[in-house]
Amino acid sequence: MDLRDRVNTALKTAMKDKDAARLTTLRLINAAIKDQDIARRGTEDATGVTDADILAILAKMTKQRQESVRAYEEGGRLDLAEREANEISIIEEFLPRQLSETEIDAAVDEAISETGATSIRDMGKIMGRLKEKYAGQMDFGVVGPKVKTKLG
Repeated sequence: MDLRDRVNTALKTAMKDKDAARLTTLRLINAAIKDQDIARRGTEDATGVTDADILAILAKMTKQRQESVRAYEEGGRLDLAEREANEISIIEEFLPRQLSETEIDAAVDEAISETGATSIRDMGKIMGRLKEKYAGQMDFGVVGPKVKTKLG
């Protein structure tokens, strides 16, 4: 079952269970996927959104909510922070397991050897390879500096 089907199945289940918070989050995920479908219409790649694209959408949604949680906590709005944290847990159900630090280091080393990278100029190739293989499994904002350190 692909990710789109998993989200739709979870959406139907949430409707049957009358779980309003879960239903709202799942509808947001569905809307983001449909937005990408619409954006691709009329382009050369009119095939629709792939699972890798959906993983990227979910990772972006998670990151946005993590930033919101921090902002709400700093602003003393713990009720809103809790709601955002709940949304994160629902979104993460559809993401693959996050890689550990040692697994990320191994993946970076592997990508460097596969691409034959020797300098910081090759960083784009390495990041592209990592995003292709590990979409949704690592925070690329954290990985970028690791790649720079290894190439620098």
